[in-house]
Amino acid sequence: MTKTRYKIGKDNYPYFITSTVVEWLPLLTKKPVDEIILEILDYMQNHNRITILAYVIMPTHIHFIATSQNLPKEVANFNSFSARTIIDHFKTTNQENILEMLAFSKPDYKIDRTYQFWQEGGKPKQIFNLKIMQDKVQYIHYNPVRKGLVEKSSDWLYSSAGNYIDGTGLIDVVTDWAW
Repeated sequence: MTKTRYKIGKDNYPYFITSTVVEWLPLLTKKPVDEIILEILDYMQNHNRITILAYVIMPTHIHFIATSQNLPKEVANFNSFSARTIIDHFKTTNQENILEMLAFSKPDYKIDRTYQFWQEGGKPKQIFNLKIMQDKVQYIHYNPVRKGLVEKSSDWLYSSAGNYIDGTGLIDVVTDWAW
């Protein structure tokens, strides 16, 4: 079995991307983990490696819309670095039960690591017009509402909904889309 790579074209259209924790484990509900993800996305954006247009961090997965000159590479970098950093956090905080689940979820052919954090095989979706962009941003922001986690999208802290509603958010995102 081989690793599935992100299939992203060479144009500058934004893409809707999902990264899911292995076995849909609800590991993104822990505050330090969410902060790690946000710090990495913010770093990548501040260093002009990626442009974030919307995001949400759910308990088992994240969705984000992004553009980049080399999006497949940057998504791979995000997944790799965030996985390593989160696993290191679980090690330093002695969360052995979580580490055991991540070790169990690692495919046998992955001989270069002990743990697997993100599932393989993401299928990014190209956003090639304003209607699709609006639909995807709305989908992202209403995900916590649909899952019954909050009453309204602006109540979910780990989302760009605040950026769109009143310009406040935990990290900056680009809210004015040029087509």
